[in-house]
Amino acid sequence: QVQLVESGGGLVQAGGSLRLSCVASGSIFSINIMGWYRQAPGKQRDFVASITSGGSTNYADSVKGRFTISRDNAKNTVYLQMNSLKPEDTAVYFCSADVRTGPRPTWYHYWGQGTQVTVSS
Repeated sequence: QVQLVESGGGLVQAGGSLRLSCVASGSIFSINIMGWYRQAPGKQRDFVASITSGGSTNYADSVKGRFTISRDNAKNTVYLQMNSLKPEDTAVYFCSADVRTGPRPTWYHYWGQGTQVTVSS
């Protein structure tokens, strides 16, 4: 079994910054893509950013230039640096990871429990 645990959420004023962290633990053989998604009240879960094990990144248009995703492969950890935050960034942020749990080439997708980010105007 694999667990993803997010931290770093909170309340911040518009224009401020937060840094989210997500640590993966458990039966991990290797991790491919790690990413962040967010879900505002009454809305669907949306893609925010992703990063491959090689460091290639992808961002939603709404966060480009403001958010930066990074990872520490040795620590099985992914980060999301969020700058110039806006009230519309308010959501529960979820970490995700594509994990291989053994030598067989089978990948499983895992989610964290989410961390609340609230941006006040």
